[in-house]
Amino acid sequence: MTVLSKEEILRRLFTSNTQEKLVITPLISKSQVSAGSVDLRLGTEFIITKRTKYSLLDPAQQNIEAEIAQYQEKIHVPFREKLILRPNQLILGSTLEYIKLPEDLMGYVIGRSSWGRLGLIIATATLVSPGYAGVLTLELVNLGEADIALYPAARIAQLVLHRVTGGESSYLKKPLPKYAGATGPEFSKLHKDEEWRILSGDPQSL
Repeated sequence: MTVLSKEEILRRLFTSNTQEKLVITPLISKSQVSAGSVDLRLGTEFIITKRTKYSLLDPAQQNIEAEIAQYQEKIHVPFREKLILRPNQLILGSTLEYIKLPEDLMGYVIGRSSWGRLGLIIATATLVSPGYAGVLTLELVNLGEADIALYPAARIAQLVLHRVTGGESSYLKKPLPKYAGATGPEFSKLHKDEEWRILSGDPQSL
């Protein structure tokens, strides 16, 4: 795999060739593009954790979706307002940008080191597969000792892009992946993995 240069990223963003076209929108400034990566901004939608009676989330349980709905909720934070992330708190956010990769590109997401030095860790599912389309969910954790203020539209992470070679590798083949086409942060769909029927001893899986 080859990391894309700044010049190649810009060419892909503005090309009229649909097979090579890289979509990152809205791209507020070309200064977001640097050698090998694109800065991504924080969106306005978040999933926060609530205190509930549940002390255990078990992906093998059939009623896990109902428990998640009570354990987490979506909120909207307007531009120029802030969300306070407490120490040891986890929230889910998403990128402001909608991203669509052509089938010959893949990427991974890393947190910006300037945020990391404040204690903010972006523990996201870093791989962005060829052909992916949607916003990227960001798992934000404050490992510091002080509260951290998060502002929508602030640069929060970096998308590093690679060229891939070989056969067809589109992310959007049928059946569609669990998080295809995301428009905001999404609740965990871990419980939809097929292996839970086996791991939980479901006789129908044997």
